Amino acid sequence: MTDTVTRDDASPVGEATPAEGGPKRSYARLAADESREDYSLRYAPHSFRRWSPTMVASTALGGIAYLADFAIGASIVFTYGFTSGFASILCAATIIFVTGVPIARACATYGLDMDLVTRGAGFGYFGSTLTSLIYASFTFIFFALEGSIMAQAMHQAVGLPVEIGYLVTTLIVIPIVFRGMGALAKVQAWTQPIWLVGMALPFLVLAFEAPDAWGAFGSFEGTEGAGQGFSWIGFGLGTGVALSLIAQIGEQADYLRFMPAKTEANKRRWNLAVLAAGPGWVIIGAAKQLGGAFLAFAALEAVGKTHALEPIAPQIEALRPWLGSFALPAAAVFVIVSQIKINVTNAYSGSLSWSNFFSRVTHRHPGRVWYIFLNLAIALTLMEMNMFAALNKLLGFYANVGIAWIVAVAADLVINKRVGWSPPYIEFKRAYLHAVNPAGFGAMVIASTVSILAFFGLFGRYAEAFSTFIAAGLALLLCPLIAWATRGRYYLARPNPVNGPHVEVPDITATHTCAVCETAYELPDIADCPVRSGPICSLCCSLDAECGDVCRTSPANGPVLMPVPTVPTAPAPDPAP
Repeated sequence: MTDTVTRDDASPVGEATPAEGGPKRSYARLAADESREDYSLRYAPHSFRRWSPTMVASTALGGIAYLADFAIGASIVFTYGFTSGFASILCAATIIFVTGVPIARACATYGLDMDLVTRGAGFGYFGSTLTSLIYASFTFIFFALEGSIMAQAMHQAVGLPVEIGYLVTTLIVIPIVFRGMGALAKVQAWTQPIWLVGMALPFLVLAFEAPDAWGAFGSFEGTEGAGQGFSWIGFGLGTGVALSLIAQIGEQADYLRFMPAKTEANKRRWNLAVLAAGPGWVIIGAAKQLGGAFLAFAALEAVGKTHALEPIAPQIEALRPWLGSFALPAAAVFVIVSQIKINVTNAYSGSLSWSNFFSRVTHRHPGRVWYIFLNLAIALTLMEMNMFAALNKLLGFYANVGIAWIVAVAADLVINKRVGWSPPYIEFKRAYLHAVNPAGFGAMVIASTVSILAFFGLFGRYAEAFSTFIAAGLALLLCPLIAWATRGRYYLARPNPVNGPHVEVPDITATHTCAVCETAYELPDIADCPVRSGPICSLCCSLDAECGDVCRTSPANGPVLMPVPTVPTAPAPDPAP
């Protein structure tokens, strides 16, 4: 099913009249149903942001229940020893937190997902298609990793072959993800008590049954002969593996875009919720990495290195002193619940990313839900190829690209916008953007290319170990430098009249009827279209393959819409929770 275009000479009911005889678009049923579509390619309107800040934050944090942190932390410490592993986990967490703060605030303030923020934060309309692929790869790589962990648990619990377990882990999330944000919020809330008990119980048991284990863990030399001392090589390589999680801020943003407007009444709760649900996830994530490494260490002698890296085995060994024969089913339930909580998020975010990519490349949008199957098919293939066995190498490589992207976006939000090289707001609509902005896009491409060459050893051993630091440093330097050198001219193809310096008495919730699909949208999602001689919604604008981008290539085309001016950053009334 795809969106269809029909000819209808009747004028829509609304503020603008379409061009005589202009084609109309009628979206497929699934694409038109926002209860499932969740404004996947659009600004999230205030009328849809009906959750409280606490509810949004709770749902977003529910998605970090994953146990890949356990496997990643154990892998780092086993390979590089406790001292270097501990330092690398903390360093990566600090970088992720610092870069996540401005991105989280931008997504929550403007009601935009990571792709739409990237468009306006230095990448341009088509430039961000590459980051959509990077983000999509993050979701299916980690879906495969989490699915592998869940399949291992089912194999331990009931003897289900892991190859079949991979299929089960894939199919089980589809009904939940299909129904969108509402269903995800319920799943995260209902499963949270089970997850909290399952997370805390193994550490409680070990505190009583093996009180000396933490001391021994602090002097752990690893399983690869790393030794007790600090190693710069181990620190750099371990940080690179941990930094593969930096794109997690994109999944947090998929929830943060539904944050209600910030007002005087709710600003404290709003700020705390955005901080917790945005960059705050990495504090819990780092603790889980260290905790997972500790559980693996405590179980190493009993289960061996291979099984110690699989989260289910250390869980069983930790629970056995108290639960005996019930340790296996209890650990299996915890692992399965944890993996469902994260993989519904991975599948959901992947569908958003693929939607953004294909809508721009093909000018078609059949609906977010159809891309769930594409994302899951790729993840299932990775699982069947046993990607779990190549964990460190795969994540270390991915981190070079992911960090170049995230740091470039953060640099634009923190530096370029503050010094005036970038517009003070986030412009995401095709009608106002250049196809490619060299500030962010160029910085990411250069930084990731150089760091990948370093990762493969072209510049020596230390450059290989610190390739992710090279990526971050170059992106941080080049994004402002290119913006300054180009005087910011590639951010906007033409001014947006509703963001001019003389706008007064804005009403951000004012709606205008799109001249193409004849649906009313809030003003931040609307552009003025000279071809339609009226307003056009951001998605219809994206899907138009025949307009020739007249609005961007002909500066003489001035605004033809906007009877009610507005400023997208202005606060709106706090929606009911």
